[in-house]
Amino acid sequence: MTVTLRSLRPGDEEAAVRWAADPVFCRAVDWTPGLSARVVRRHWQGIIAARDPHFYRWGVTVNSETVAGELIGYADLGRIGLDGAELGIAIGDRAWWGRGVAFAACRELLALAWEAGLPRVTALVHAPNARSHALMRRLGMREDGHADPEAYGGEVVAVTRYVILNPERAGP
Repeated sequence: MTVTLRSLRPGDEEAAVRWAADPVFCRAVDWTPGLSARVVRRHWQGIIAARDPHFYRWGVTVNSETVAGELIGYADLGRIGLDGAELGIAIGDRAWWGRGVAFAACRELLALAWEAGLPRVTALVHAPNARSHALMRRLGMREDGHADPEAYGGEVVAVTRYVILNPERAGP
């Protein structure tokens, strides 16, 4: 299996429409469940067309014996600035959950961040999201405090901040 990141392109919004129809996925990534395909499509068309220097979303694709280049999720660098960026990841096709896809996509995303010269990458993880906590630790990120509590899964929960420093910019 090969996981790659690629720029989003027109037509990718149809994958988001499929993901939004899955209430389990919506709960896991805190999307509003039950949105119409039209609303999801319009939102994603805006993301695909956007040119925001502080936010970039890539499509996560997978090649395996059974699929070739299928869009199965997305990865973000948001809040991009001189001090770093914030990582986000979602695998929309649950058939790929637990198979190392998010880890591979995040490693590629971190490589892009380091190539761009960003000094650090952070990530915010809701307390109940055990898979994301495990992913951050596996990536080598360390806990770096807490953000303000947020609504997640119908309740307000604690949010842990993770950080990883660019190894090419670290001192001796």
